Amino acid sequence: MLDDLYSGALLEAAGSIPPARSLPDADATSRKTSKVCGSVVELDLSLRDGVVDDLAMRVKACALGQAAASMLGRTAKGATPQELRILRDEMEAMLKRGGPPPSSPRFAEMEKLAPVAAYPARHASVMLPFEAAADCLGQIEARAAR
Repeated sequence: MLDDLYSGALLEAAGSIPPARSLPDADATSRKTSKVCGSVVELDLSLRDGVVDDLAMRVKACALGQAAASMLGRTAKGATPQELRILRDEMEAMLKRGGPPPSSPRFAEMEKLAPVAAYPARHASVMLPFEAAADCLGQIEARAAR
């Protein structure tokens, strides 16, 4: 069963995580930490014309957290805030409630994370990048509402 969890596809995703970087002109920054394992994701997000213009991360996580961050980093550019929130909710449902993989073709590769559902101790680490992105969106919207 661990072979499913640490599949070649997930290890490849973890190994292809973009280099750590920051966005000096980010619209929002979020830092999320897993209380279970200590994994940390810091995410900077910039929106332009209603879509993700850029996303940068600094990730200190296990291979599964790195894989999730890597996949999000490759697929988020051009996504709307609504798409990112739906993704976060669908990932949580897939991992915690046996839900299907994300419905958007943009995020189809997230299905590779489905085996993590059988390992509840790994859910928090995998969810960090999605939670950080949603937190950034909340910050941006709160600022715009003022």
